Amino acid sequence: MKPLAQITGKKVLAFDRPAFGLTARLNHVNHSSQGSEDTRPFNPYSMIFSVLATLYFIDFLAAEKAILVGHSAGSIVAVEAYFEAPERVAALILVAPAIVAPLNLGHVTKDNSSGKSNQTEGEELEVNSKGNWFTTVFSILSKVSQYLGQAIMRLVKGMGDMINSLYKKALSAFLRSAVGIMLVRMIIDKFGLAAVRNAWYDPKQVDDHVLQGYTKPLRVKDWDRALVEYTVAMLTDSASESKLPLSKRLSEISCPVLIITGDSDRLVPPWNSERLSRAIPGSCLEIIKNCGHLPHEEKVDEFVSIVDRFLERAFGVQKESDLQPAT
Repeated sequence: MKPLAQITGKKVLAFDRPAFGLTARLNHVNHSSQGSEDTRPFNPYSMIFSVLATLYFIDFLAAEKAILVGHSAGSIVAVEAYFEAPERVAALILVAPAIVAPLNLGHVTKDNSSGKSNQTEGEELEVNSKGNWFTTVFSILSKVSQYLGQAIMRLVKGMGDMINSLYKKALSAFLRSAVGIMLVRMIIDKFGLAAVRNAWYDPKQVDDHVLQGYTKPLRVKDWDRALVEYTVAMLTDSASESKLPLSKRLSEISCPVLIITGDSDRLVPPWNSERLSRAIPGSCLEIIKNCGHLPHEEKVDEFVSIVDRFLERAFGVQKESDLQPAT
């Protein structure tokens, strides 16, 4: 953060979103549905709370706009904050973004050569087939089969949604139980340090100082319960379900966007970042060689240089304005 502030001449600020870092973990969480008339605050571990906290942080800085830098899952918060208040976001810098890129990039719907719609073609077929009883019967049966198929698909989807909802509720109840919380602690104890080392291209660079930094939040009271609540919120967040999936809204982003990824990222593969850059119009993609999931820690000088060049291209002489880069 310090080198980035020095090279840009601007404030670089970070805050710990709930369930992460050294923020206090709340003992009580509002489990009620958002659609109820409950007037209690939002679930502090939900996505909407993180988005609103981000926008409030910009207000707290008295900044008209901010450049949001999101790493991994933090990239989701940054992008959702943009959609919530695009006028407050000057640019997005997404580092190893844990955002699933759309799979249907470049898909083009083909029209028929005559320029007529499928419906017109179907009507024309029906008219031309008059007098041919076999074709008429076949046409009727085809339509009946089509309607039945659509009805069955709606029924299956409804059952799938119900099963999915029941599964989420059962999983949430298990995670919140004493056994679930104990399981979370066991997983973190067993695989936590290995996951940190695996996030680096060269695990030998992960010294005791780095490990202490990543394990320090685990000494905050109720960190395990908060991690469970965060996981549950990700599974059951009704706010995100009421909107289109994030992957289908990426094309609506109009602010400058920089995506930075390591070529050896084992947690979020670089090919996903490449597809993400193709889904966001005008975005810039930078791939750092011999780098893992943490470009801003492993390759500080290269990372800062990339961000500085991006700001020059995006804002030019305006870089020295009142824009406040913030994480």
